[in-house]
Order: sequence, then C-alpha cells, then structure tokens
Amino acid sequence: MENFAAPARPIVARMLADAAAAPNRAVAFQGAPGANSHVAVREAFPDALPLPCFSFDDAIDAVKEGRADRAMIPIENSLHGRVADIHFLLPESGLSIIGEHFLAIRHTLMGTGPIDGVREAMSHPQALGQCRHWLKAHGIAQVAYPDTAGAAAMVAELADPKVAALAPAHAAELYGLNVLASDIADAAHNMTRFVILSRDAPGVTGEGPFMTSLIFEVKNIPAALYKALGGFATNGVNMTKLESYQREASFSATEFYADIVGSPDDAGVLRALEELGFHSKWVRLLGTYPQARPRP
Repeated sequence: MENFAAPARPIVARMLADAAAAPNRAVAFQGAPGANSHVAVREAFPDALPLPCFSFDDAIDAVKEGRADRAMIPIENSLHGRVADIHFLLPESGLSIIGEHFLAIRHTLMGTGPIDGVREAMSHPQALGQCRHWLKAHGIAQVAYPDTAGAAAMVAELADPKVAALAPAHAAELYGLNVLASDIADAAHNMTRFVILSRDAPGVTGEGPFMTSLIFEVKNIPAALYKALGGFATNGVNMTKLESYQREASFSATEFYADIVGSPDDAGVLRALEELGFHSKWVRLLGTYPQARPRP
C-alpha cells in the first residue's frame, strides 16, 4: 500500500479491509481507486468489492493467493494497442480467462491550478498515448505513471499547478482536484478491452457465442505459421486477433497470442486446434468465455 501516493492510501486501506472481510466478493484491479480498471470492475460487477493493486502482478497474485475471487486486467485499447507485459503475465499466472468487458474511455485533465499554467500531464502510458495529439496541441508534456488515478493522487500530493493528471472524472472528486478539461480523446471510438481472470475455469454453458484465447509457439521450419493457421481457415473459424511477441530477448523463438470465435466443444474449432498443435511446439488454452461484444 505504501507504493500509492499519500492521498490514495486511506481509500486503499478501507477497500483492502472490505475485501479481506469477504474475499469471495473481491475483484482485483491494477491502479489506485478511481482508475479506469476500477470503473470497469464497478460496471461489470456492481455488487463486487473492488480490490486496488499497485501492479498487474499484484492483482494476479491477489487471485492466486485467494485474497480476491477474480481480477480484471486491461489487455488492449482501440487507439493504443495491446497493454504492455500482459502477454507475458497471462500464461505465467496459471489463471484462466472466464470473461471479457469493454469500457468506453474518456479522460479528464485535473490539477490544482488553472489549465493555462499546466506544463505536464501525468498518467498511465496508455492514457497518454490515447491523448497524445490533444496534449501536443495544448503544449503539455507527457509524464508516465503506473496508473491514471494514481497519477491523480500524486498530483494532489505534489500540489504543483504546473503538473496535472489524465484520469477518469471520478478521480478528481476522490482526490480533491479541479477539473480542467473533460471528455479528452484523440478518437471517439476509444475503447479498452478487459479480461476477467479466475483460479478456476468453469465449463461454458449455453449457445454462446463464445471466445477462446490461446498462446502457441510454432516449429522453427519454413511456412510453419502459415501451415499452423491453415486449419482455422479450412474449418471456418474466425480468428479475431493474432499478435506475436518474443520472450527473454530471444530473436528466434516467437510466441503468438490469438483470440478465436468459438469453443473447443465446436467440431470446427477442435479440428483447427488439432492442426495448430501438429505444427506447433506447444499450444496452451488461456480460456473460453462468452463474448461481451459481437465480432464481425
């Protein structure tokens, strides 16, 4: 808790105590109270007890250790792409993806003085990237911070009118800051996708539609990726996301994260996964869960 700025600590302490009294209702998120992840938890689970964690690792550990029943982690943004490190943390966590949630993002500039005096905006790198054109147009430099609402708490602690924060509007009320500009975004479609993580992977029920997330590493042979993905095309399985990343500074072993429409219980998905496995060194399913938004 000491990692949070001083204005956030009393609020964090109350939320930690509430979650400790009923961990089966707790949902962990990364960030200080008032962060977008906090907003997402309240939207997705109105009756839950949000559990603030300073880092993604802390949020995942809260679930692994039983201090929270679930965690909500942002995985990608429509403007700024994937959230850093998530592709490494998900497979290593041992947790399963059991759901997803989409949150419309609108940032608020907040500080202790007038907007004319602001020279720096502090926020999470994702938020800064989503507002970079607006900030540049207003001559405001970017200052990275681990989360949006945490930046607001830090700005309240600094009490420097030259430094403002980009955060959800509620953070201004929580930390006693002035709202300097509202509804900031470089595009109207600014949206963040969150995944919901759990220790257990309950079997999916109902007719769907479902999503399945997985990671894999293809064999180091010519056209391996082309062959590995061929089964999805021939079996009519829609792959909505495919991203590559390299682990431990390796320039030879590339791993892939993918989202597909459907469940391994579907015959076409099962055949596609079998073909993927034949052309890969390994395949690991991260979870199958109901779609929160239709995919085209």
